[in-house]
Amino acid sequence: MTFIDSLDISATGLTAQRLRMNLISSNMANINTTRTETGEPYKRKDAIFQTIQRDGFQTVLDEQTSAPEGGVQVANIIEDQKPFIEKYDPGHPDADENGYIRLPNVNIVEEMVNMISASRSFEANATAVRNTKDMASAALEIGKS
Repeated sequence: MTFIDSLDISATGLTAQRLRMNLISSNMANINTTRTETGEPYKRKDAIFQTIQRDGFQTVLDEQTSAPEGGVQVANIIEDQKPFIEKYDPGHPDADENGYIRLPNVNIVEEMVNMISASRSFEANATAVRNTKDMASAALEIGKS
């Protein structure tokens, strides 16, 4: 594995966690959205990650050179299937005949925990990039002596 491979792997982690943070931000921003273009409340979204799989020639080459697979990508963005939250608010324009509105299936506490997790994962990948850069610089310094 080269320094560039390490940077590439960390970069995929940074990209995936950035997208995850965007989804979390969207979930939090839409916590009170009772109507979307489909006519239903906003549905919480989440990212599904998977290991990056190499295909064809690259796979054979990697097997022969013992290059490790690595990195992560977003395989899919899914909508949470938990039921909507019902709240009694007869004055709301989206209230049904019984006075209930349906709110998004977003739990602010869950989103905050996910945000902390995504933030820590992003920081870990950024630290890996910084350490790889420092190791490469140190290797160059050894060559100067």
